[in-house]
Amino acid sequence: MIWTQEAGGSVGSSAAIVDGVVYVGSESGALLALDLATGARKWTYATGAEIGESSPTVAAGIVYVGDLKGVIHAVGVDDGRRRWSYAAQAEVRASPVVVAGKVIVGSYDQNLYALDATTGRLAWKVQTEGQVHATAGVDQGVAHVTGCDHILRGVRVDTGKVVLEVSSGAYTGASPALANRHAWYGTFDNQVLSVDLVARKVVWRYEHPERKFPFYSSAALADGLVVLGGRDKLVHALEAASGKERWSFATQARVDSSPAVAGGRVYVGSSDGRLYVLDLKTGAKLSALEAGAPITASPAISGGRLVIGADDGRIYCLGAKSP
Repeated sequence: MIWTQEAGGSVGSSAAIVDGVVYVGSESGALLALDLATGARKWTYATGAEIGESSPTVAAGIVYVGDLKGVIHAVGVDDGRRRWSYAAQAEVRASPVVVAGKVIVGSYDQNLYALDATTGRLAWKVQTEGQVHATAGVDQGVAHVTGCDHILRGVRVDTGKVVLEVSSGAYTGASPALANRHAWYGTFDNQVLSVDLVARKVVWRYEHPERKFPFYSSAALADGLVVLGGRDKLVHALEAASGKERWSFATQARVDSSPAVAGGRVYVGSSDGRLYVLDLKTGAKLSALEAGAPITASPAISGGRLVIGADDGRIYCLGAKSP
């Protein structure tokens, strides 16, 4: 353990680490900037509402995050002061993504928004038929977002034009992992999907033969494997090409935390109150941190350090293998 810090409220938001500073939100409504080396607070920005799963992202000297009143905040990294804010019509649990000068973020008001990263002005919005919980994945100028209306959409970042729609067949809260013109994600119908974005079709579906539980964790891709947690209390590693399970690891509670992979290791939290370190090739447990409170946030890794928050409001910084 390198340091711990109190966030003042439950931490479901995953940290962003940029230039030696950790940015993380909490249900206290605070967006914190912490020194990566020591954990000391550099500043605190009060959003005025709880920050749920929305995780900060940093670009061009501004940190962006959404809150449960539906407000997207843009805050200066140097002084912690508001640059702009934009009010959606319902809570924002998705994490903002900044690309081509736009902030792409979904809301429970059923819209995917694109805001000017500098001014916060609305560039475009796309209405869906369900809440937009998932964070967009961007590839080749297209934002791909899974939806609670069962649809994986591809939206042009520059124009807001919908260029792809593929039915997932189920409610989806997980964000898509993208590589080689494919997307991988889990659904609340107890399945993990691989979608060919060129052919616009589902290539394979994985479902555990016995344990029928939803997937809320977003997948990580590494060495030809799709690694994600399930509400079946397992961490799964599937072959990206075929969907065949390579290994699984059993925790003692649901795994909503999204894994991070670095240095041949998988780092993932569980609602059993532990952060697990697993071998990527075999799934063998290498170590575990006993946090004592559920961990639903996802690990952030930078400079040989890992930062993650727990539901009791404590933020941990540990040593970790860098990529």
